[in-house]
Amino acid sequence: MQTKKDEAKFGFTGSAENLNGRMAMIGFVAAVVTELVTGQGVLHFLGLM
Repeated sequence: MQTKKDEAKFGFTGSAENLNGRMAMIGFVAAVVTELVTGQGVLHFLGLM
């Protein structure tokens, strides 16, 4: 019998949503810091605009 800890977790699980939210916050802060340091938006900094 498998315990709950051993089961594979795929899809919209609580831990996956927490990780996605944390990564989004890190990305947003990185975008703001990039804009403050370079004086240009992220898209312009990457050469997309």
